[in-house]
Amino acid sequence: MLVNGVAGNLISIRDRGLLYGDGVFRTLRVLAGQPQHWPLHYKKLQHDCAALGMDCPDFDRLSAELSLLLAEHPDAVFKVIVTRGLSARGYTPASDATPTHIWDVTPLPVYPGAWATQGITMRLCELRLSSQPRLAGIKHLNRLENVLAAAECTDVAEGLLLDANGLVIEGVRSNVFMISGARLITPDLSRCGVAGVQRDRVIAYAGKIGMPVEVRDVELAELSAADELFLTNSVFGIWPVAQFERQRRTDFSHAIQIRAALEA
Repeated sequence: MLVNGVAGNLISIRDRGLLYGDGVFRTLRVLAGQPQHWPLHYKKLQHDCAALGMDCPDFDRLSAELSLLLAEHPDAVFKVIVTRGLSARGYTPASDATPTHIWDVTPLPVYPGAWATQGITMRLCELRLSSQPRLAGIKHLNRLENVLAAAECTDVAEGLLLDANGLVIEGVRSNVFMISGARLITPDLSRCGVAGVQRDRVIAYAGKIGMPVEVRDVELAELSAADELFLTNSVFGIWPVAQFERQRRTDFSHAIQIRAALEA
C-alpha cells in the first residue's frame, strides 16, 4: 500500500475520507503485470474528483506509483483512493485542503469458473437506492447502501438494486445489462448508481458492431422478461445471469460474445 506515494497504511484521523467519506475511488485488475484499462480508470477518477470539487492527482504521478507496485504484485486488484485530505472539524471543506491519495493492493478473488460460462444466481435486494443526481455515476467513498445490500445477499453471487421508484439501477457491485430482441439495454444512472469502466466498454463495443444501445429507465418487469441478462465489473469482467428470483435462463450467447471480444 502507498499513501501519498510512500509505503505505509496509515492516514490521519482528521482525513475527510475517514470522517465524512469525502472522496472517490476506482478499482482495476492487474494481470501478468499489466494494469487493465488504467487510462480509462484514471479518466473516471478525474471526472469523479471534479464532480466533488477536488483536485485529482496527476496521471503521470499515479502511473509512476502504480508501476512501482506492479513488480511485487503482478496479479492483483488495485484500488486507487483520493480523499479531500485533512481539515478541521465540520462539514465545510477547507479551500486549501491537499488531497490524500492511496493505492491499496489485494489478491485477485477466486470465483467459480462456471459463473462466467454457465451464469450466476442473482436476487432482488430489499434496500432501495436513494436519489441524488449530484452524486449519480460517481464512485464516492460513501458506500453504505451497497454495504447494507451486500449483507442481504450473502447466499447468492449478486443482488439487484432498485431505486425508490422501483426502477432497476445496478447490482450491489456491478452494472446491469439486458438483451431484448436485438437491443442492448442498460439502466439510466443520472439519479443514482455507479457508472463503471466495464459498462462503458460494453456500450462502446455494442456501438462498434452496430448493435442498438438504449440507456434509459428500466422497469423490473421488463428486466424479468428480457431475453438475456448479464452483469459487468472491472474485476470479474462479465457474468451472465442464469437465475433471477424464480426465473432461469440458459441463453448467454450475447454475454459470451461480448466477453470474448473485450478480453481479446
